[in-house]
Amino acid sequence: MGIKKFDVEKVAAAIEADAGEALPDLRQALAQAQAGLGRVTTPDQILVRQAREKSGLTQAAFAERIETPVATLRDWEQGRFAPPGGVLCLLRLIIKHPELFNELSAA
Repeated sequence: MGIKKFDVEKVAAAIEADAGEALPDLRQALAQAQAGLGRVTTPDQILVRQAREKSGLTQAAFAERIETPVATLRDWEQGRFAPPGGVLCLLRLIIKHPELFNELSAA
């Protein structure tokens, strides 16, 4: 079962508009999905990884900071499960306001 042809740029622009930010690997992921190549990377996966990488923390340290089991964080990063809406909102805040992320450990 193949994926229908779609305009990668149009879909990427819509996803980024919804996310409110540029997602660096999104176009490549969409092109790969369309071509049926390799593993599909979702926008949620990109968001989780981007937030963690921006924090400079390991998966274990990041998971602890957001009070989430590390296995759950791995599942989100690997696309096995999608993070809930509240977590997606938190991740967007972490990316846009990293200074707030440091306050999570003090709370």
